[in-house]
Amino acid sequence: MSDTQNIIDKLKNQGIEPNLNQIKLITNLNSINLKRRSIFEINRSKNDALNGIYIWGDVGRGKTLITKEYLSFNQNFRIKDFHYIDFMNFVHTELNNNSGSKNPLKLVAKFLCGSYDLLFIDEFQVEDVADAMIIGDLLNKIIDKGMKIILTSNAHPNDLYKDGLQRQKFIKSMKIFADKIKIFKLEGDVDYRTKNLIELNKNDKASSYSEDEIFKVIENNFGLDLTMNENIEINNRKFKCKLALKNLLWIEFNSFFKQPLGSIDYKFISQKFDWVFINNFDVCSDENIDLIRRFISFIDIAYAEKVKVKFFFNKVKEKDLYSGDRLEILWRRCQSRLMEMQTFEYLNE
Repeated sequence: MSDTQNIIDKLKNQGIEPNLNQIKLITNLNSINLKRRSIFEINRSKNDALNGIYIWGDVGRGKTLITKEYLSFNQNFRIKDFHYIDFMNFVHTELNNNSGSKNPLKLVAKFLCGSYDLLFIDEFQVEDVADAMIIGDLLNKIIDKGMKIILTSNAHPNDLYKDGLQRQKFIKSMKIFADKIKIFKLEGDVDYRTKNLIELNKNDKASSYSEDEIFKVIENNFGLDLTMNENIEINNRKFKCKLALKNLLWIEFNSFFKQPLGSIDYKFISQKFDWVFINNFDVCSDENIDLIRRFISFIDIAYAEKVKVKFFFNKVKEKDLYSGDRLEILWRRCQSRLMEMQTFEYLNE
């Protein structure tokens, strides 16, 4: 049985039926020859998958999931798996450590190529000018030394770092790199990340999710990186949160909504994050009216902005969350929205 079929079967065992484009991606990944090449084999034509693949497409289409399944079948090779943010932190640290050298970037490339056969960088994005000035050159140095590379991104290489400083230098180096690998767009109608989180709702009503279990849900669907924050800056003010990633915010009901935020802050959150996770719900009365008022304001704005919210109510029932009288009319509307925001129709829009 081929590795491609093995990966397909493993995905099916997880309840995922790969579509034709995903099967094509698996086939392309398996065309990467992880054995080191001689210097005469390094330069390859455009779209040859031998050097590596740049996988791009919409959020939740299975880019990371499929790549990690491929990696799991190649554990006999030296593989390094980075989230993009972690990778750039590593690179900048190594550059600082080698700051006295004539060509520190060359030393970083030499270390990576001497340590690993394949480099996987997930959620490749490039938003910082310091990163943009070095990443293309580094990727080219790595490829030229015969190392294999897999990148996943939501954007085509030509659309990276839009409106960034000195973008032409970045685009030039990235074009040289892109000509050495295969550019693959993963298309599909199913957002697997949303599908996985919707599936949680089927067993969520009577069960409790511990913090460790929530971390696992996030890791499996969004990935965790070393720069995840426990503070979030909103309109030039810092607030405590449980976790802030590039496209996800995790907050605790019983502490986050005690902080002095208003509608303009909730609008900021709704426009910045694709997903908001909320846990640690407590039953509230009119003694907690400021907290409830802020929560209602957040739900109103998140609902209007179509933000995807995952509620971990655990043992607290939505209908019992507020037992006061002063906000009864507002709360009835909020309660209705809480129910709707957990439906397949809302989350799958």
